[in-house]
Amino acid sequence: MVAVWWFLTKSRAGLVLRAVGENHAAAHALGYPVRRIRLLAILFGGGCAGLAGAYMSLVLTPFWSSGMTAGRGWIALALVVFAGWRPMRVIFGAVLFGFTLQLPFTLQAEQITFIPSALMQMLPYLATLVALIALSRPSTRNKLGAPKALGTPFVRDER
Repeated sequence: MVAVWWFLTKSRAGLVLRAVGENHAAAHALGYPVRRIRLLAILFGGGCAGLAGAYMSLVLTPFWSSGMTAGRGWIALALVVFAGWRPMRVIFGAVLFGFTLQLPFTLQAEQITFIPSALMQMLPYLATLVALIALSRPSTRNKLGAPKALGTPFVRDER
C-alpha cells in the first residue's frame, strides 16, 4: 500500500493517472492518451485481483474449493469505498474489516456464547453493507474524494 500511495502521490505517472480520473477531457487536451492510461489502470487492478485469487487458492487454503472466497470480494469493494480512494486509509480499513472477520473465531475460542454464532458470522457482511450504503451516495462519494470522472465514458472529440 505504501508503494501504491507513493506512486499515486509522488510520481509523474501517478499524477497523470489521477488527472485522467478527475477530468479526462482536460488530460486529453494536455496530450495524454486517456484510453491507454485507463486500460493500464484496469490491467493493474486486474493483476492485483489475480494475485489475490492466487494467494487465496495457494496460500490461504492450499486447495481449490467451490465458494472459497465466501464473499470477500464484496468486502474488498467496501474497503475501497470506506477508504475514500486514499491508499493509506486502506490499511486502517483492512484492520477494521479483518477484525470483524476474526471476531467470531476469537469469541468462540474464549467460549463467549451469549451472542449467536450466526450473527457473529454475519458481522463482516453487515459491516460491508453499512459501509457501502453509507458511503456510496453521490454527495458522500464526492466528499470522500472519489474521482470526478468515475464511471463516465471518455469520448474523444474528432474535429
